[in-house]
Amino acid sequence: MRSEPEVPMSDTPFSISVADRVKRLPPYLFGKINKLKYEKRVAGVDVIDLGMGNPTDAPDPMITEKMAESLADSRNHRYSVSNGIANLRKEVAARYNRKYGVRLNPDNEIVTCIGSKEGFSHMCLALMGPGDTAIVPAPYFPVHVYAVALAAGNVISLDCREPEKFLQNVAYTCEHLYPKPKLVIVNYPHNPSTTVVEQDFYDDLVKLAKKYEFMVISDFAYADICFDGYQAPSFLSSKGASSVGVEFTTMSKSFSMAGWRVGFCAGNPEMVRALATIKGYYDYGLFQPTQIAAIVAMRHCEASVGTLAAEYQVRRDALCDGLERIGWEVERPKATMFVWAKIPEPWAQMGSIDFSMKLLDEGGVAVSPGRGFGEDGEGYLRLAIVENVQRLRQAVRQIDRCLNKTPAVSASAAE
Repeated sequence: MRSEPEVPMSDTPFSISVADRVKRLPPYLFGKINKLKYEKRVAGVDVIDLGMGNPTDAPDPMITEKMAESLADSRNHRYSVSNGIANLRKEVAARYNRKYGVRLNPDNEIVTCIGSKEGFSHMCLALMGPGDTAIVPAPYFPVHVYAVALAAGNVISLDCREPEKFLQNVAYTCEHLYPKPKLVIVNYPHNPSTTVVEQDFYDDLVKLAKKYEFMVISDFAYADICFDGYQAPSFLSSKGASSVGVEFTTMSKSFSMAGWRVGFCAGNPEMVRALATIKGYYDYGLFQPTQIAAIVAMRHCEASVGTLAAEYQVRRDALCDGLERIGWEVERPKATMFVWAKIPEPWAQMGSIDFSMKLLDEGGVAVSPGRGFGEDGEGYLRLAIVENVQRLRQAVRQIDRCLNKTPAVSASAAE
């Protein structure tokens, strides 16, 4: 029997060559903070985490009960369909009609996503390619830039904190850039700056889209987390919106279902079809019991959405009151689950990343540095109002002690 010749092993390290799309991704600026946060928790430090918009509230019990019931049916453990079960898409259409007066065809104008972030990323893959350009809002939620980069597209970021000026800059860019931008991404209520708009903003955006022939993606993640009587308008409520774009929504914030990963894309049938085509190659859809529970949430738990928004407003006031009391300049947001706070003097000269590290290392409070949302975010911090009122007040006390080096007072001494 003939033996195979031995192949000598080389001592030369094998060189791994990653794809250009990975090389195009910028460095992850939250990395140092996440590493320090992990180390402190391992060491037993009780870090108050206001860094990530990760809801700590439980969903309505009716939702979890339906999930448990659905798990008992063996048929629900099979592969689902990648665009979402029909009854869930119908429920999304019913909610859009009920809340915004928008009529959608659940068969070709809605697709279920594994969270809106996944849907958004795959939509960019469906629409963008080498040489294509997308306008993104700045400061930017990271996926708005990274998803375009992964799709081999180019990014132009425009400051969105003055919405009217943002639209003027979109028009100017379309007039002077060749080829013109293919896609404009909007995100109101805005993460991280909490900026909000009224319906006329979308009316004007639709007109620009038709004039300059670009597509629109509206990231409407914070649709229901609104305060002081403000109601966030839907892009799809504007006349002609579905002819130029789509809107992404999620159950993560509105229903405290972040880990369930339930999102939706609705609007232009061709864009929805493109996303569904991509998803058909990538996944088998969302776990069916999760979809069934999501139907119950939208059908029977709308009251809990308002209750949750009211709780976030209480937390917003507690955090803003505390920060103002220690001398910070804070604008109270009308929506989102964040406070966008200007770094006070003389600390602003440190830069937002080093300042955030200081608050975590010396104060035990984790926040997101504005620089993590691009250059336009420098000088600010994003603080998530995900903890209860007592923890938020404690966070302010720890921040104050950290910056002013006043000794902590024990509970027994305070008594």
